[in-house]
Amino acid sequence: MGIIRKTKSVAAVLQIFEEQEDAQSVVHLIELLKDEMNRTTVYRILDRFEKDGIIHSFNGKDGLRWYAKCHGCDSNHHVDAHPHFQCTECDKVECLSLEIEIPQVKNHKIDSTDILLMGQCEACRH
Repeated sequence: MGIIRKTKSVAAVLQIFEEQEDAQSVVHLIELLKDEMNRTTVYRILDRFEKDGIIHSFNGKDGLRWYAKCHGCDSNHHVDAHPHFQCTECDKVECLSLEIEIPQVKNHKIDSTDILLMGQCEACRH
C-alpha cells in the first residue's frame, strides 16, 4: 500500500471495502464515516486507494461516483475494465465479471472506461 502510515482513518475506510463486496457510493461512504473523519479526508483516502490499486471508481446513474474493491490491481496497473450494474429500484451497484474488450482508437491512448448497465437486480425483480 502506498499510504505510508495506516492511520485509524485509513483503517476505517479499508475495513468497509474488506467487508462489502458491493460498490459503495461516495455519499454513502461519507455518511458511514462522518463521526470519524470529514469528507475531505474520505476523498483523500479514496484517491490514495485508487492510485494504489486497492479500489477503482466509476460513475453511476445521476453522475454519482462509486467505489469498489479491486481484484488483481496494483499501483502500476489497473486490470478492472469491467462493466457495472446499477439497479434502478434499490440503487444497488455491483461489479460484473464479464470480459469486455476495450477497442483501440487510432491516435488515442485510453486510460479508463466506464460501462454502466442499468435495470432491475435479482431481488427487485421478484
